[in-house]
Amino acid sequence: MQLNDGWLVGVRKVPSPHFDDRPDGEQPSLLVVHNISLPPGQFGGPWIDALFTGTLDAGADPFFAEIVHLRVSAHCLIRRDGEIVQYVPFTKRAWHAGVSCYQGRERCNDFSIGIELEGTDTLAYTDAQYQQLAAITRTLGQVYPELTEHLTGHSDIAPQRKTDPGPAFDWDRFRALVAALQD
Repeated sequence: MQLNDGWLVGVRKVPSPHFDDRPDGEQPSLLVVHNISLPPGQFGGPWIDALFTGTLDAGADPFFAEIVHLRVSAHCLIRRDGEIVQYVPFTKRAWHAGVSCYQGRERCNDFSIGIELEGTDTLAYTDAQYQQLAAITRTLGQVYPELTEHLTGHSDIAPQRKTDPGPAFDWDRFRALVAALQD
């Protein structure tokens, strides 16, 4: 896996308008793992791309009327089959964390990379998702070495608001895969 100008080479790119510049001199030093499924609990389809690009059709599902106004994005999505979709270059600030705090630092979007896993808090993630997440993390660690020391969930940086990636996410497995790739 390789990077070119903040983009992963060879993955599907769906550029989002929901990003901006990081603060001057700020480099990513935190990886935030999220989950998403649209509609909730359903996989596949165009809805995550539509949410992150601001083109979600509020009439396509009753739940969408509640979220159509959101201006959110993640750097990447890893689908159930392992497909990687990138929305925002890693050099830019994606709008994934919201009000958040990590080790006393607020505004996690300023210094983090957000990766969504297609899933729910309670359904096991797939082998392909773990493999791809570890590969992306390793690749990012080559450019941003501090990042691999700071891996966290959305629930950990916004505990009053968020629960993802949830109890179904196996942190020990993920960290072991990242460590094995670094050897």
